[in-house]
Amino acid sequence: MFDLTDAIYALLIAFFVCVAMIPAVIPLLRRLKFGQNVRQEGPKSHLKKQGTPTMGGIAIVISIFIASAFFLRGNPQAVAVLLTTLGFTCIGFIDDYIKVVMKRSLGLRAKAKIIMQFIVCAGFWMYLFFRDGGLNTEIYVPFFNVFWDLGIWYTPFYVFAMVGIVNGVNETDGIDGLSSGVTVLVIAFFMFIMLALDSPLLPIAGAAVGALLAFLLFNTHPAKIFMGDTGSFALGGFIVSSAIILQMPLVLAVVGIIYIVENLSVIIQVYWFKYTKKKYGEGRRIFKMAPIHHHFEEMGMKETQVVSMFYVITAIACLVGYLGTRGLFV
Repeated sequence: MFDLTDAIYALLIAFFVCVAMIPAVIPLLRRLKFGQNVRQEGPKSHLKKQGTPTMGGIAIVISIFIASAFFLRGNPQAVAVLLTTLGFTCIGFIDDYIKVVMKRSLGLRAKAKIIMQFIVCAGFWMYLFFRDGGLNTEIYVPFFNVFWDLGIWYTPFYVFAMVGIVNGVNETDGIDGLSSGVTVLVIAFFMFIMLALDSPLLPIAGAAVGALLAFLLFNTHPAKIFMGDTGSFALGGFIVSSAIILQMPLVLAVVGIIYIVENLSVIIQVYWFKYTKKKYGEGRRIFKMAPIHHHFEEMGMKETQVVSMFYVITAIACLVGYLGTRGLFV
């Protein structure tokens, strides 16, 4: 249906739209006082980021949608992914609004955030259930080049994957250029998978890469704008819904290892703190700070060093992912 040329056109459209938008969005966000609220208990080097325009993910999402609009006719898969992305964008926007405008540093309460994520997950699941051919409960197993039918376990696995990856991308967004750069590599990897499978998702993946490359021009250290939860939730929704349609959430677990490690570092830190506080009367920590990118900062690494390290890890993970999916390319 689509080829690499279409993906490149989408990439270029999204790139130039985003490049044109952000210089206008930055002063607008400043006028609206949509500036980053830096946690006082965070790394001291981050205090200088206070007031940096946030919610820049709006520019990413708009750019993706504009570029994708040329490739949506007769493409229900792309429409489903974009609507899911929009759903998670709304959750992130509400979270940002509460943090930035209402000055409540924790944003949406955890329970409300999870309920809203479940609602978006349910909407995407309905598409999977009612699409032509019905619900496909098989997922691709990398390195074995086989499809594993999860049967009745597919739905709980699906919810776990959706919520886990979306929150993992969100946790990764904590250092200039970290989440956007890692995600460019992950989506670029899936573009090759989509090309091999002749997937109709190829051009919208190209659009996402183009928008993120443009955003990186303004988001690398020292960042002039942050994507906020608006952007990180949107990207998480885009990536995981695409992987699920491709039947490749396990492949995403390989190439998106950074998301998983970031998420696990927070879960482990919180669990251990609560456990030790209950048992010893004093909460203890495994990491100096979570998510784990802050742990490396607290150990003395510069932001740019941490970002470079995570880029390299993701690039290596993508190479491993290729080895695990090479059966698709022959």
